[in-house]
Amino acid sequence: MVGKVMLRRTVAALLAAGAVTAVATPVSAAEASGAWRADLSSVDGDDVNVAASSGTLTLRDPAWRPADQAAGSEGYLLSAERRLPAPVNRVAAEVSADAPQGTSVDVDVRGRSGADDWTEWTPAGTALPRAVSVVQTRITLSSTTAARPTVRDVELTGSLSPQANAVAAATPLTYTIYATREGLAGHTTANGHVIASNDHFVALPSGKALSPKGTGNYTVRVCKTDNSRCEYAPVWDVGPWNTKDDYWNPSSVRAEYKDLPQGQPEAYAAYHNGYNGGRDDLGYKVGNPAGIDLADGTFSSGVGLGDNGNVKVTYLWTGSAAASGLVQTAGDPVNVRSGAHTSSSVKGLAANYAKVNIECYVNGDSVTGKFGTSKIWDRIGPGHYISDTYVKTGSDGPVAPLC
Repeated sequence: MVGKVMLRRTVAALLAAGAVTAVATPVSAAEASGAWRADLSSVDGDDVNVAASSGTLTLRDPAWRPADQAAGSEGYLLSAERRLPAPVNRVAAEVSADAPQGTSVDVDVRGRSGADDWTEWTPAGTALPRAVSVVQTRITLSSTTAARPTVRDVELTGSLSPQANAVAAATPLTYTIYATREGLAGHTTANGHVIASNDHFVALPSGKALSPKGTGNYTVRVCKTDNSRCEYAPVWDVGPWNTKDDYWNPSSVRAEYKDLPQGQPEAYAAYHNGYNGGRDDLGYKVGNPAGIDLADGTFSSGVGLGDNGNVKVTYLWTGSAAASGLVQTAGDPVNVRSGAHTSSSVKGLAANYAKVNIECYVNGDSVTGKFGTSKIWDRIGPGHYISDTYVKTGSDGPVAPLC
């Protein structure tokens, strides 16, 4: 049928066109940890713009697109977490789908071995940075026309390869990046969050670090360049210019623009140096060098910016220490203070759902918060303290050494 293809195992032409994620064969039958199928029959609150019918998955609205995306339509299904019988460092996907011209289907996976130390989202068939025992799948459907792709089946297979895994840096990566204000109140982000006035989140130009709705698995610390004020905020959108530019990663794993220096967004090179003809990965003329978008609240009350400009961004998930605390409030961000006292100066904010690294703790003023009353204060960054009563740690006591 013209304009319609059936994706089954490896189809070279479709793989070259990017219509389906590449299929990787397990290293050997002995290394494989079993195969399973993604459940395509159920769509719930953490899924975005997809619909399930008779065991198949398609875009709910081929005209809808995320707030920070200029054109095209997109949606995804987020699978339930799956605990595997043995560790794996690669998950292959075999996809069966109808993909009319102008549409595509991509499968990404992520994994963890501890409580919440998720890897970044990685294209199926590509090596994960380390061995994991729990995996999650994200099936993304895209369209640049009125046509909709339809996914009929996704079979997944995990394997453990003998190849060496990448070693994470001891401390999270930090780069100076040009930031813009996202705004767009009332619109919906790439993870399904409806943007509110004075909202607190950020957008990065790659889905590799997109936190599912209502989570902060991927959180950044955004600071003024003099570090006088910062906000810890979850990554809830994709943008501002590109969609596959994980510029914080080294070229060995960076999805696109591998010839650019690590830490330099493609938008910076396009704007200042005419890289890629001065355009982003969707073909749009780049109008500023931004590598991060800040929601209104993060921009103004969090970081304290008055205009677009450079900020210091720390990508908290990139360090070797797993994030140990989830900030949870009644919805508003919590003050980050210079010490363990309610009278200590405010150094910024920690947004609801931000996932933070608890470096150590001190005893300070008694505070009553989301998780009871306590004198424990957690240090989550250099000179940054928040009351433990706003941090979900799974314990009423300290979860880190005394400072």
